Amino acid sequence: MSRARAIAVVLALAGLLGLSAVWRWPVASPALDCPDGGPVQLGADGVASCAAGAPLPAGQALTLRQKFDCNTATEAELALVPGIGPSLARELVAARDGGFVDWEQLDAVPGVGPTRLKALQAACDIRVGDAGLW
Repeated sequence: MSRARAIAVVLALAGLLGLSAVWRWPVASPALDCPDGGPVQLGADGVASCAAGAPLPAGQALTLRQKFDCNTATEAELALVPGIGPSLARELVAARDGGFVDWEQLDAVPGVGPTRLKALQAACDIRVGDAGLW
């Protein structure tokens, strides 16, 4: 083996060793997990935290493996859920007149079915707001 080839092999191995030192396996846990189990909030500066702030948009919530509200999500946000396309998202938004109060109402939307219902349950919550009657 020539001296130049030996140097090239040593440099290649050193480079691989350097890459392995900085590379990490992806983590399956959420990127941000609030200690009290509360929802992740988006501050005015755009940083996600466990503090008070605006709820995360659906796209960011899905990225952080957090759930978003099915009753406030737009068609475009619902279409981001795996298995839910633009046409079913449109049907869901049209069917939630006044908001969904349980999963049976959401399941009754034509085209949902058991598989898509499970995908929606994994991606979003049904949050019923205070109606202000009392």
